[in-house]
Formats: sequence, structure tokens, C-alpha cells
Amino acid sequence: MQERVVVVGFGRSGTGAARLLKAQGVDVCLLESGNSADLQRRANCLTAEGINVELAKPLSLASFAVLPERVVLSPGIAFDHPVIQQLRDQGVAVVGEMEVAWNGFNGVPWIGVTGTNGKTTVTSLLGHLLQQAGLDAPVCGNIGSSAAELALERRSGATPAWAVVELSSFQIEAAPSVAPKIGIWTTLTPDHLDRHGNVNNYRSIKASLLRRSEIQILNADDPDLCSHASDWPRALWVSAKPKQQLPAVINTHIWIESGHVHNKNGPLFPASALAMPGSHNKQNLVLATAAALQAGLSANQIEQGCRSFPGVCHRLELIDTQNEVFFYNDSKATNYDASLVALQALPGPLVLLAGGRAKRGEPAAWLKALELKAKAVVLFGEATPTFNELLGASGYGGKIELREGLAQAVPLAAQLAKELGANAVLLSPACASFDQYENFEQRGDHFRELVEALKN
Repeated sequence: MQERVVVVGFGRSGTGAARLLKAQGVDVCLLESGNSADLQRRANCLTAEGINVELAKPLSLASFAVLPERVVLSPGIAFDHPVIQQLRDQGVAVVGEMEVAWNGFNGVPWIGVTGTNGKTTVTSLLGHLLQQAGLDAPVCGNIGSSAAELALERRSGATPAWAVVELSSFQIEAAPSVAPKIGIWTTLTPDHLDRHGNVNNYRSIKASLLRRSEIQILNADDPDLCSHASDWPRALWVSAKPKQQLPAVINTHIWIESGHVHNKNGPLFPASALAMPGSHNKQNLVLATAAALQAGLSANQIEQGCRSFPGVCHRLELIDTQNEVFFYNDSKATNYDASLVALQALPGPLVLLAGGRAKRGEPAAWLKALELKAKAVVLFGEATPTFNELLGASGYGGKIELREGLAQAVPLAAQLAKELGANAVLLSPACASFDQYENFEQRGDHFRELVEALKN
């Protein structure tokens, strides 16, 4: 008897899961709460492929005419949503798109990358290193193609040597079978607490992926990870510091000393091979190096790959220089800690663009960095009153300006940089983008367009 599966959510992940399931011979239906001309057009395309799509279907039991054997959730839907729990109570298996993708890859080894910050850079860098070394190692997941889309694409093509997969906490919690060959944990600071409730829940979700990983690679420079070192007796720890500076409990596998990346056999290559600013990128370098070595690359292959790495879009991306002012797109900085990393990486003085939809978190270190580095802060979007109040309460001594959106904020930031003698304008919002944009990529692209328009 043909299995019946309902996919909830018509984003990239949901569409990829539905198509992969259909290719596997599953009777699949896709539910979506929205209903627009674009959604109707896309629904017609899937219908032509034999996939039933029902629009304007809110997440409720009433939307399920007949209970399926399985429900597949897109990452944006909470895994503990009351309706989802009701489905479980009635015997319906509930998983996420990553679980479907994992099964669809048919044994291809995964390198799973997770963490609060740094995971996109590590994923992108590692994929680049493997590909430059001649390995078929596509990048997917929370970056680029959805994992299900890639699994579908490769069903009739060449089998990859590796899949390099970025995994968010939303994706991990709904994919209990995913067990990477290599698991990488970059950092852990409070994030997504509106979804996970508290940092312990958030940490345990991330940890579950690493516990299922055959090889565990952890960042010894992250205070939270380091404080739980005893939980990881078989982990390969890496550091951007000299080995002697780390606690004795940490058995360091890769580290940086005297300007070179080292392992137990000695120096491997100059750390300057990766030309990206900030100490956090040295951490990203050693994490990617450790994984690349485990995947069979030589030190020379890793060095050459680092030297050709173009960087990551929307993450401390230098997009232009105008009148001796550098413009950096760090739209991916969607929380205080990510924005703090950018502020610490760049020399001051600068003008910061911040705003969007605020998240829960601890802003003290971010506010302190603003005092040290930012001559002015231009606030925009939904978080404007919240951030304005935070800056005022902290005693911030620079100039504070409020604008509705980036269209008004960017020209002002450029003007302030000139007036105040700042050498950079930095978009590092410390907020989600969903108040005014579909995602952080769209926000970053808009910033790029606005900077380009300044020339006119």
C-alpha cells in the first residue's frame, strides 16, 4: 500500500521534500497557509508533477481531511506546535525536511555543521576546500540548495563523495536519524529562545547532532562549549590560540601558533592563507581544516583552497569603497553576538546600521563594542524604539539616528561617515529580517543596491 505523506509549508525546504518523496513513489500532498498569485503559479507547477497542493490551509487538524502516515514539517514550523502534538497523539509520525533528505542521500557521508554563529562561513569554506581538491562535495541545507532538493538532483546523477550540510537547530530537532560522518560545532550563544524556551534546550538540540556524529569537531575558543568539555571525551578540539593557552582538559587537535596552523606533527600552513578579517575567522579556519584533514585532504590542498576562497555573501562582505569609506554587508548578523563579531573584526571608527525584528538575547557586550568602535548608529525597522532605548540606557556617546528602512538609512550612514571621519559603514543588523524582508539575503541584496546607487 502506498504511503501517504503531507508536507506542511511551501518554502524551498517543503517543495524539495515533496518532490523527493514523489520521486520515491510516495503519495504526497503539500499544505500551505498562504494564498497568493505566486503561490498559485508554483502550485500549478507541482500539480503538473503529480503533487497535490492545497493553499489557504492553516495548520489545524481540520486541514487534514484524512490523517496521513507521516507529516513533514518545514523548518519555520515549531516542532512542538500544539497541532503537531495532536497529530503525534493520533499516531502520525512527524519529521522535518532534513530527515527526508538524509534518507534520500542513500548513504552519502555528511559533514554536518551547526552552531549559533560561524556555521555558514565554515560550511562554505569547507565545501570550497573539498571541491578545489577535486572532490564532489556539494553544499546544502540551511545555505544554498535545500538538502532534499540536492538529494533529488543526485538520484539520477553522480553520487557525491560528501555532502556538506549546514544545520540549524530548527532542522536538527526534527531530524533524529541524521548522523553525520563528521560533525562540527562552531559556537553556542543564546539564540532562538522564543522557539526553544531556554539556552539549555537550545544547547541540547545542537548537542544531539554531535552525539550522533562519528567524528566530533568542536571549537575550544567558545566559552560555552569549553565549559562542557567533559561531555565530549572523544571530540577533536580546535583553537585559534596557541595550544599552551588552553585548559588541560582540552585535548587540542588543531591550533594556531606563530602565525601557522599546527597539528601534533608541526606547522601545516600559514594562517594568513585565509584572507578574512577577525579572530572569529581564524576559528572558522581551524574548524574547516580539521574536517578537511579528516576527509583526506593534504595541508597543501587546504592552503591552496584557502587562498582561493572568495568569502561568504552577507557575512562581513566588503561590497564597495567610496570616498575612502569601506561598505560592509553583514546582513547575516541576525543577533547581538553575530553583530559583535563584526564590530570586533573591523578597525574603527565606523557607522553601524542596525535594526529589523529584535530577538531575545544579552546586548551588553554589543553595546560596549558600539561605544568603542561606532561614531554613529543608524537604526531602522521594527527594532528602532527598542534599540534606541538600549543605546540611551547604556550611555552611548555617539550619534543616534532613526529611519524607517534601509532606503533612508544608507544615504544617511554614508553622509555621517564623511562628516564624522569614519572609515567604514557596516550593515550588521543584530536582528532578524522578517519585519521588512523575506530573509537576510534579500536585506543584504537591497543594501548592495543602495550602496551602488550612492554613486549616482
